[in-house]
Amino acid sequence: MPSLATLTPREPQHLNMDIDKKTLGYRSNGNLKSRLQCKFAQPANTEELCFEEMSQWSQSLERLLSSKYGMKIFQAFLKSEFSDENLEFWVVCEDYKKIKSSFRMSSRAKKIFKCYIQAEAPREINIDHKTREVIRTNIKVPSTVCFDDAQRIVFGLMEKDSYPRFLKSDVYRTLLDSTSEPMRM
Repeated sequence: MPSLATLTPREPQHLNMDIDKKTLGYRSNGNLKSRLQCKFAQPANTEELCFEEMSQWSQSLERLLSSKYGMKIFQAFLKSEFSDENLEFWVVCEDYKKIKSSFRMSSRAKKIFKCYIQAEAPREINIDHKTREVIRTNIKVPSTVCFDDAQRIVFGLMEKDSYPRFLKSDVYRTLLDSTSEPMRM
């Protein structure tokens, strides 16, 4: 069974941001925290994920999100708290900014709006009414910046709320401890 340290990122299914439950070792029994801690108790592959990289995650949310493993672990933590829509939205917006085709941009903007922005959306993010209306106007003629205000708000929410909880979580602490211990043979 692979440890989280050896995971390779997959193409997520839900608007490019769903975690593969099988890869994370979901089972019908036990909670996410204990399953992750069990995985973290296994020696990590130091070539893939090391203490130094993980300790840098505590320097800033940007550092955490710039690490492919950091993002996956943070996402798993948010899922365990039923609050992963903000990270999912942020990543979807990052992918959206890379679109070159105006047709694809228009199509994707409408999907993002329906999934995250509109009132009662299935994965509705917490933004103010004014920002929601600005986006509604922006997607009529979509550009790479039409979700920037909402993305900034969501990033701020994660930075002030979810990220500090992640750093204090048993999940992060256990993983950090498991990589700082010498490898057992």
